Amino acid sequence: MEIMVVTTPEIPGYRIVEVKGIARGGIVMATHLGRDIMAFLRNIKGGEVKEYTQMMAQAREEALKRMIIHAKELGANAVVNVRFATSNVGSSMAEVYAYGTAVVVEREE
Repeated sequence: MEIMVVTTPEIPGYRIVEVKGIARGGIVMATHLGRDIMAFLRNIKGGEVKEYTQMMAQAREEALKRMIIHAKELGANAVVNVRFATSNVGSSMAEVYAYGTAVVVEREE
């Protein structure tokens, strides 16, 4: 089953016929020594810390995948109002969390 995922409260051309609940997916990512060393060196000269940018992009994608799996388990075919949240879990760990409202939608006539 294909899941539509949007950040808006509605999907144009579709109507929500059932709310299944909150769909969520999260992941905690930890840095590693090699990445930390490169980040430290970039911090000295300034600019983007590409190693962390890539790590966080990967974490967002995984959190989104896990949210979609949860929405399917709830019986939804769409997730509306999708949001991301991040927080530090420890000195070298960050949690990325994706959540939204799992719904069943039907195409409008």
